[in-house]
Amino acid sequence: MGGMFGVVAQGSEDCVRDLFFGTDYHSHLGTRRGGLAVRNKNGFQRFIHNIENAQFRSKFEDDITKMHGHMGIGVISDTEAQPLLVGSRMGSYGIATVGRINNIDELVEEAFDKHTAHFLEMDGGVKSQTELIATLINWGTTFEEGIRIAQEKIDGSCTLLLLTEDGIIAARDMYGRTPLIIGEKDGALCVTSETCAFLNRGFHTKQELGPGEIVRFTNDSVEQLTPPKDDMLQVCSFLWVYYGYPASTYEGRNVAVVRELCGKALAQGEDPNLEIDMVAGVPDSGTGHGTGYANESGVKYGWPYVKYTPTWPRSFMPQNQDQRNLVARMKLIPIRELVEGQRILFCEDSIVRGTQLQDTVNRLYRLGTLEVHMRTACPPLIHGCKFLNFSNSRSEQDLAGRRAIRALEGEKGETEFLHEFSQDGSSRHSAMVEWIRNDLGLTSLRYQTLPDLVGAIGLPKEKLCTYCWDGADPSSCSNCPKKG
Repeated sequence: MGGMFGVVAQGSEDCVRDLFFGTDYHSHLGTRRGGLAVRNKNGFQRFIHNIENAQFRSKFEDDITKMHGHMGIGVISDTEAQPLLVGSRMGSYGIATVGRINNIDELVEEAFDKHTAHFLEMDGGVKSQTELIATLINWGTTFEEGIRIAQEKIDGSCTLLLLTEDGIIAARDMYGRTPLIIGEKDGALCVTSETCAFLNRGFHTKQELGPGEIVRFTNDSVEQLTPPKDDMLQVCSFLWVYYGYPASTYEGRNVAVVRELCGKALAQGEDPNLEIDMVAGVPDSGTGHGTGYANESGVKYGWPYVKYTPTWPRSFMPQNQDQRNLVARMKLIPIRELVEGQRILFCEDSIVRGTQLQDTVNRLYRLGTLEVHMRTACPPLIHGCKFLNFSNSRSEQDLAGRRAIRALEGEKGETEFLHEFSQDGSSRHSAMVEWIRNDLGLTSLRYQTLPDLVGAIGLPKEKLCTYCWDGADPSSCSNCPKKG
């Protein structure tokens, strides 16, 4: 997915420490590259490093002693090396982006047709979406016009930061799928994807950008360049379920609070005849859901698994599936004394492919666990995300829900009955859940209903992106106001 941080300090004050730590607080979002860029009287300074096998901090600790500037941007990226430094008729600038471009090939061809661009070949021949976005921005006569051109042409999402001579320009994508929040403290203003970056650096929330909103901020003021289109908000629900950090808040809703409410809703819908000895959350993102379930049900909360945090990242990060499975296996260490002879109910954020969960369940049984019940904080995933890079190496056909549908009804199930499979309580939905339960070897399996998830988040459903669960995509409707 990726995350960004930018900061402008007052006068000649140096912003590098705030930039370094603020960017580091996005490390849970990115998989491939980390980058920092600052602007000072001599121009730009920039450092970019591969963070696939090392923590962000360890790669930049020496660099920041060489960096000086009163404003800068940083990014943790799961796609490419950035920030990029760009020259244009509007002046030189640095650019960092978060999002996904589904029509990248078509836009590259359009740029070629205009005879205005060339693109550097990236790893494996993959095009740089940030470089393309910069090209689209340069078609405008102002930064504001160029950003709007880029956002209106992109199929997917595009949130970005520009480091310019006059300050930092921040733009949230047209549907607000990824957050962008302005923070302030004495002596500085900043912008972030994750508000967890605020607290330990003394910032507090000043304002949250709306969908499509563009602002320019300096050391002491925020200027709105383009107002938000609040009726188009479609923020990603998965931020609260999984991606977001517990200390972060989006649209006024804190991640940890929402996860507790998700767990509470799961407990309230539980079979009254279920008998279990312990509730647990699959570390880390399942922990909040699990404590919410335990508090509501009255069943004790336990820690049958501990996560080895010093070296192992989140298991979605590696691009290779075998490596993801290895990370998932090695980072969780079971405690035999707590699982042997027990009937355990686990709360998990989601079931994507199910391969990692299947291994976890088998290990529990080998250690003597009597029963393994699973409750997931969101409905079954049956559509691959087309708006954010939720591990872009994953195929929609590999989703546990899709495998179940194909096994039950073949291709016809995917072409004619997807809507029914997504409807909680329908016969097809129940059959899909039972197939997944049996495939994973679980004693019982139950998913959160979409209404209960929406209720836990606390925003109207029409302001949430729920595409991966129910296929709802207002941005693709014929009367969509995207370009209005």
